[in-house]
Amino acid sequence: MAIYTLPELPYDYAALEPVINPQIIELHHDKHHAAYVKGANDTLEQLEEARDKEQWGSINGLEKNLAFHLSGHILHSIYWNNMDSPKDGGGGEPLAADGVGELADAITESFGSFAKFKAQLTKAAATTQGSGWGVLAYEPISGRLIVEQVYDHQGNVGQGSIPVLVFDAWEHAFYLQYKNQKVDFIDAMWQVVNWQDVNKRYQAAKASVPLISL
Repeated sequence: MAIYTLPELPYDYAALEPVINPQIIELHHDKHHAAYVKGANDTLEQLEEARDKEQWGSINGLEKNLAFHLSGHILHSIYWNNMDSPKDGGGGEPLAADGVGELADAITESFGSFAKFKAQLTKAAATTQGSGWGVLAYEPISGRLIVEQVYDHQGNVGQGSIPVLVFDAWEHAFYLQYKNQKVDFIDAMWQVVNWQDVNKRYQAAKASVPLISL
């Protein structure tokens, strides 16, 4: 039995136009995300077989594959919900009037202003070498928000940090529409950010109890 399943999109393929066209959403979700789900489940089966047979020759590769596919599944699951159509309230910046004032205050405290935060996350996502993500994460030791530049799906991550907003900078997320202009895609992404979802993830992350005491 599969452990991981592909989540349904919270909107139809055309919901994020003109920022992301329907063909990209369909391929990205139904093909690429589905492949990470399958990869994670297949790797779990291979690890179970290795345990049963006590054959550990492939353990390094299997553990790497599990981290890659599982992280891809998790980040994409966040990504779909982090976005919403502008006509349904997506885009702009978090405001107290919209019920996300605590998130807005945390961004200002951590980065100096929303504009400075936006510039940092935009640059982090747009300049990721090769494949990766720009991520706003809650760091539980300091209780602050940080921006991370994630390579592939799992590299270059502060251990224990919890992603609350993710920008997919893999080519399959934008190439059919934006060609090689990654920065144009990242700039456009700000038009569809679902701050209600980001705030929900921030509140949940903040409520978690850090297991590390420094």
